[in-house]
Amino acid sequence: MMKLIPGVRGSESPSRSAFPAPANPFFEDFFNDWPFRSSIFESADIWRPAVDVLEKDGNLVLRAEIPGVEQKDIEVQLDGNVLTLKGERKLEHQEDRNNYYRMERYSGTFARSFTLPETVDRDKIKADYKDGILTVTIPQRPELKPREIPVAVH
Repeated sequence: MMKLIPGVRGSESPSRSAFPAPANPFFEDFFNDWPFRSSIFESADIWRPAVDVLEKDGNLVLRAEIPGVEQKDIEVQLDGNVLTLKGERKLEHQEDRNNYYRMERYSGTFARSFTLPETVDRDKIKADYKDGILTVTIPQRPELKPREIPVAVH
């Protein structure tokens, strides 16, 4: 009965790599190929950090995950109403790529741009970097509320 389930005891199982392929590589590759990619310009060599955009306490807040990037390698720029996050992650000494079984950490430059609404206070934007998270806080100006103008009778 034990031979009906090969490999349970280990003696009958064929040797396997220490880094096995996914259970079904079809699914991993299928959604990474055109037209399912989010951009035709994406490739395995482009790093595009994840960014959350939310509203908190009257501010817009952007949080970008950029672990391993030094503060000196981060730029936050505002050009008109376009906020751009730029940076570079330099991995420690990378040896010949032929020695790797798998390389999933991205290195190199990145840039993410976001169009801001007209209601932001451009002069009060702040950026902080802590524990691999870049947080950009963008205050919004109070919206101008319509007011009623009294009409004088003469």
